[in-house]
Amino acid sequence: MNLAQFPRRRYTEGQTPLEFLPRLTEALDGPNIWIKRDDMLGLAGGGNKTRKLEFLVADALAKGADTLITCGAVQSNHARLTLAAACKEGMPCHLVIEERVSGSYNENASGNNFLFHLMGVAGITVVPGGSNMMEAMEKVAEDVRKKGGKPYIIPGGGSNAVGSLGYVACAEEILEQAFDKGLNIDCVVCTSGSGGTHGGLAVGFWGNNTGIPVVGINISRPNETQRPIIIKDAVLTAARFGLQFPEEIIECVEGYVGSGYSLATSAMVEAVRLMARTEAILLDPVYTGKSFSGLIGLIRQGRFKKGENVVFVHTGGSPALYHYKDYFAE
Repeated sequence: MNLAQFPRRRYTEGQTPLEFLPRLTEALDGPNIWIKRDDMLGLAGGGNKTRKLEFLVADALAKGADTLITCGAVQSNHARLTLAAACKEGMPCHLVIEERVSGSYNENASGNNFLFHLMGVAGITVVPGGSNMMEAMEKVAEDVRKKGGKPYIIPGGGSNAVGSLGYVACAEEILEQAFDKGLNIDCVVCTSGSGGTHGGLAVGFWGNNTGIPVVGINISRPNETQRPIIIKDAVLTAARFGLQFPEEIIECVEGYVGSGYSLATSAMVEAVRLMARTEAILLDPVYTGKSFSGLIGLIRQGRFKKGENVVFVHTGGSPALYHYKDYFAE
């Protein structure tokens, strides 16, 4: 798969680590657990959106854009990183924030919200949960155009056929690291949210003829709505290489969302604490905490055997952890 045909910016020096987690493996008494540390990617606080933005911002610059616009939830990691990329490029960035949980937006909140202001966001527009986010971003874009700017809209999560190229690249990076370590990977597990990470990884491992399955843990939707999102992303991403993606290989696992997006579950709290106390790695409550609780659930259900090698892709998000500290009160 020739990624060199697509324009790309570079926001990370080198590769992120692929680490074995011995104490966590022992604690769960299951397969060998490895972690891909995409929480250590470049830009402010790191996280998976950095990989997507390398391709998205390059596309924006190639099209002559001078302003970035994107959207996300109240504590959006994607919004933080899009703003960070804009800072690196000397571009203003406007955010449209969706209040998915009624009453949850607070302009003085900590976590990612604090970082929005620290990095000098050009503007924040707050809309109710369930709003048409593309329409809301288009309104902001029109205001930018009226002032002589050239806006570029990045969809939520950076999840489209351009952004997903970042996780095709990540799959190839993991394969290179696994070869160097003599590691035979049996399965890759990731967060399944807006779709670009899950879809990109699926295309990357499939397109390189590895036979390695990618399992996505749903963090916001049931399978009936989540799986079509991932299939669409994977099909469109593969098409950029002239390939026809087999949609039947997409696997989403439900049952770990709880009562709603960003709302705490006991399994998430257990997962975040376990990772912190065995390996000193921080997960976040909204994404990686829930997806890792899904991996724990699959291990306890016997999905993986001892001796198998499972790679968990850490998509970052830890700056938001501090906003949700009440979830972890002892």
